[in-house]
Amino acid sequence: MKVNLCVVGRLRAGPEKALIDDYLARFDKTGRALGLTLGQVLEVEDRKGGGMSAEADLLRKAQRAGALWVMDERGTVMSSPQFADAIAGQRDAGIGDLTLMIGGADGLDPDLRASADRALSFGAMVWPHMLARVMLAEQLYRAASILAGSPYHRI
Repeated sequence: MKVNLCVVGRLRAGPEKALIDDYLARFDKTGRALGLTLGQVLEVEDRKGGGMSAEADLLRKAQRAGALWVMDERGTVMSSPQFADAIAGQRDAGIGDLTLMIGGADGLDPDLRASADRALSFGAMVWPHMLARVMLAEQLYRAASILAGSPYHRI
């Protein structure tokens, strides 16, 4: 199964980009033996200032066919093993592409959020969308490590 990221905002060189690139490369390397690969990282940017609805239009155009999970503060909070199991469940169900979506600074358009197969949250606190990308990339690598039986994740 290909795991795609569809996000608002373009990363420039810096510590966040270095962390994301590192975690996504680790995920891809670890996940390949498990039937999980990194698909595409699709970055969109609303240059016209249309807000959440304009961002939602761009995200919908960039989204790949398959399952859609969105990151949202109102979503379900999962443990890392639960996240790993959920990803494995999608893979085992024959889903070819899983798109994980992160909105911009104002979050995701409510209609886009409602159309998702699943909404996930990193907790009650609100995180900057660029930092949420780092956290999601790390959790993807952690999920692959858990599924591979690697010692990276310790309970």
